[in-house]
Amino acid sequence: MSKFKKKGDGEMPAISTASLPDIVFMLLFFFMVATVMRDNEVFVEQSLPTATQTEKLEKKDRIIYIYAGKPSERYAQTYGTNAALQLGDKISPVSDVQRYILEERTKVNEELIPYLQTSLKVDKNTNVGLISDVKQELREVNALKVNYTTREGKSDDL
Repeated sequence: MSKFKKKGDGEMPAISTASLPDIVFMLLFFFMVATVMRDNEVFVEQSLPTATQTEKLEKKDRIIYIYAGKPSERYAQTYGTNAALQLGDKISPVSDVQRYILEERTKVNEELIPYLQTSLKVDKNTNVGLISDVKQELREVNALKVNYTTREGKSDDL
């Protein structure tokens, strides 16, 4: 007689799910840390112009964005079809640029205020007069560091 018996049915053991909650929470934590939330919803069309000599900005926390362009189809009923200016998360007139810049400066540490830049994200079909008015308003509040956001590429359409 033998001491060991062979199992005759040969069933597979059940898969242990004890570590499953740990894996789920680890993935959840990873995506919570790695995901960047969008600051503002863009209400205006953004077909950016192209440029051959571009430079990537490293510190995005020191940038104040101003969007300009024709309101997108979704917002054309509300804001019309003429070129508009988006400051933060609302369409505003050019006269609100100074107030917006001053509000954004209060949100930043005082040491970073001299390093703040204003980035103009302007649709390529926008009138230059609107941009000139915005730049004049920026001069009034001494926001002289201005850059234009573009796409990298060959600028064929002049």
